[in-house]
Amino acid sequence: MASQEKEFIVETSARHVHVTQEVFEILFGAGATMTLKKDLSQPGQFACEERVTVVGTKGELKNVSILGPARGKCQVELSATDARSIGVAAPIRESGDVAGSAPCKLIGKCGEVELSEGVIIAKRHIHLTPEAAEEMGVVDKQIVWVKLDTPQRSTILGDVVVRVSPKFSPAMHIDTDEANAVGAVPNQMGCIIQL
Repeated sequence: MASQEKEFIVETSARHVHVTQEVFEILFGAGATMTLKKDLSQPGQFACEERVTVVGTKGELKNVSILGPARGKCQVELSATDARSIGVAAPIRESGDVAGSAPCKLIGKCGEVELSEGVIIAKRHIHLTPEAAEEMGVVDKQIVWVKLDTPQRSTILGDVVVRVSPKFSPAMHIDTDEANAVGAVPNQMGCIIQL
């Protein structure tokens, strides 16, 4: 049985987009700034009022959230189902690892941008502070197994990358495909286990 110290919230990360300030202004107009809709669990991160359409070779996803603040590179995070539905061959990658990833087009209310790369299926991961990582006996970039006790589909997920930073708040992120597969519920908790 896992100890309470190893438990953390498991959040479902729905499709979203990170953009540079330059791309944001192309999409929403010169001088445009991101409008905060709600703060997210990770400190300093927020969902914007502004939304975009993500276009692939076979279709599009409308009203996709932009997350702020602006980043140094554009990144589109989709589930495998999302990516396949619009004809995008997105690789599974850690956030930020977009070199050679899939292309798409982004459409905003004032313009559009063709991205030559940037579309990924985010590798499931746990955000931890250095203190939480030490308590759990894990280190940055370590690959672990996580147990989720859900009402009807309790599961052990492998290939979970640990990400450690003093800027983080402890939370695991899985995408909508994964959340649906395990029957995740609001305030779902998970714990690292040893196999």
